[in-house]
Amino acid sequence: MRLSRRAFLGTAGGGFLGFAASRQAETLGRPRLEWLLAQDGSTRASATSCIVVWLAGGPSHIDTFDPKEGRETGGPTKAIPTAADGIQLAEHFPLLARQMKHASLIRSMTTREGSHERGRYLMHTGYVPAGTVVHPSVGAITAMEAGDRNLDLPNFISLGSPTEGAGFLPPDFAPFVVDNPVPGRDGTVGIRNLTPEDGDVRRFRARMKLLEAQEKEFERDRACEEVERRAAAYAKADKLMHTPLLKAFHVGEEKEELRAAYGANRFGFSCLLARRLVQAGVKFVEVSLNGWDTHQQNFTRVPQLCAQLDPGLATLLRDLRERRLLDSTLVVCMGEFGRTPRINPNQGRDHYPRVFSLLVAGGGIQGGRVVGASDRDGIDVKERPVMVGDLLATMYACLGVDYQKQVVSPLGRPIKFVDAGTPIKELLG
Repeated sequence: MRLSRRAFLGTAGGGFLGFAASRQAETLGRPRLEWLLAQDGSTRASATSCIVVWLAGGPSHIDTFDPKEGRETGGPTKAIPTAADGIQLAEHFPLLARQMKHASLIRSMTTREGSHERGRYLMHTGYVPAGTVVHPSVGAITAMEAGDRNLDLPNFISLGSPTEGAGFLPPDFAPFVVDNPVPGRDGTVGIRNLTPEDGDVRRFRARMKLLEAQEKEFERDRACEEVERRAAAYAKADKLMHTPLLKAFHVGEEKEELRAAYGANRFGFSCLLARRLVQAGVKFVEVSLNGWDTHQQNFTRVPQLCAQLDPGLATLLRDLRERRLLDSTLVVCMGEFGRTPRINPNQGRDHYPRVFSLLVAGGGIQGGRVVGASDRDGIDVKERPVMVGDLLATMYACLGVDYQKQVVSPLGRPIKFVDAGTPIKELLG
């Protein structure tokens, strides 16, 4: 990632260099480890971290997680069996099919938002966009409620693309975006400004002492909360620059065989880095795979995209499981909506929020299950409609975050973490 010195200091006011939590955030408290799941029982949070694999553009449910082989709407996409009895995937997922005992599908997601911006906002926040308030994303809320405030690394990191951020919450909980997660020749994903440009650590330390002295002199005459926040931001930046946890970005430490299994591409490196980051204690990581807006040549482009998604996601699940991290890491693979069952004249599929699918695994999620169903042509929800609020409530349940909690917006309006919805019992029981 390339940042100018000015941009670096600007980032120090937010993201991973954000200032100490405001009074408003302090009133929100820490997450509850135990909470009600149903009237007759309770559950303990299983996940200590979450990885969201974001399929930007809206993947076709019929050509990925809900194939309709033999139907006109199914096109040429064939279905294949998986390791989970009775569950089929599109033929583009031979590796993921082997992991389906450890993952589950939701095939009855439904919303009304058919534009990319509004759909992305809804899937990340649980709210439709409103002009009066910018809602915090699930990543920001998770970082605030369940993140480790003593961790030297950011609690919310986005790999590959920007994502929905902290909204009206303090910038402590905004995502730190790593635009290019591809490692350099030394095997490290580079982030500029984490080391002195001249490489002279002694000179840097002398400058920091000078800055500290100037700040204290300034504070004597102009003591205020803003001065304290700025000092905290510089201290956090200094701490990050020298933490041994930066080794998480050195993906070259991994065996060549494992790196090859993830895929020697931007998405594969992102998935591998995501595993290393949650292993280092990062609470929420989002990995992006762009290009799913297949209005044209859907049956050419989807296999190409799946050639990256299949090894990256399948190896992520296998790697987490073999390291005994899957039970504590929630993995969610989703996009902003599905695509039309009708195939357009350009051999493409258009936006379709009426019914679509996603994959969930780990972190307390039961594997080998399917929640809901579309009809035989993938046009409508046939059974068990699942709303975005239900999905987010389930994610919060796994992470030990009270989805019914409220935060007060800058306009003085109490806003729930989840507007409407309840955890999906079929996945958690």
